Amino acid sequence: MIYMVQAMINIPENVNHILNIIKARHKLKDKSEAISVVVEKFGENLLEPGIRPEYLEKLKKIRKGKYLKFNSIDELRKATGG
Repeated sequence: MIYMVQAMINIPENVNHILNIIKARHKLKDKSEAISVVVEKFGENLLEPGIRPEYLEKLKKIRKGKYLKFNSIDELRKATGG
């Protein structure tokens, strides 16, 4: 059984406008569903941040790159002119 929480909220006019747009674009019944859509999208990254596919591709390219190995900080400084 799913329990629903009811809340009375005060929102600015521009937020109300945005909720109406989301409601229309997603063909939702009411603003409660629009709020749910927004919170779920935002919450995906907040609660369980996963690695986006484009980041994984970038990571693969980085791992395949060419690297120099240094045995000491002095070697690194010599190579970088620092």
